[in-house]
Amino acid sequence: MSEALLALGGNVGNSRAILDRAVALFCDGIAVRLTARSSDYLTPPWGLKYQAPFVNLCIAVDTALRPRDLLMRAQSVELSLGRDRAHEKRWGPRTADIDILAYDDIEIDELGLTLPHPYLFERAFVLVPLAEIAPDRVIAGRKVIDALAGLEASGIERLEPIL
Repeated sequence: MSEALLALGGNVGNSRAILDRAVALFCDGIAVRLTARSSDYLTPPWGLKYQAPFVNLCIAVDTALRPRDLLMRAQSVELSLGRDRAHEKRWGPRTADIDILAYDDIEIDELGLTLPHPYLFERAFVLVPLAEIAPDRVIAGRKVIDALAGLEASGIERLEPIL
């Protein structure tokens, strides 16, 4: 089994319910087993500023899938939750976005798959929930908590659990 860290986010519809469903669909307990999940965070939009805030979270999983197969699984879950990559704006509104942040210590730079995620260290909305579940994890030579310390994280709000 390999360890993968993933970020999930969305800002269309009931994002918290959609992301809960995304985690459940993605983590089947066999090929992908959930080992940690962060809190949900309400975050300002990134990329396109004039859109609704996002809900973001991170998960850690153990997986038997190879990186490309894990990506295909993520995109299949996105599609099942209403994401239409072919007709959306880059960094625009979406029901569910699932990004692989890191897969073990593997580095990949292929068409459609770059690991670690190329924007990981630029995005506080990813590093805040990731630091909750893996603060000491080293990715590309940087400890998650140290990478977060170098970013502006104002406007990111931890949401209370849904009862």
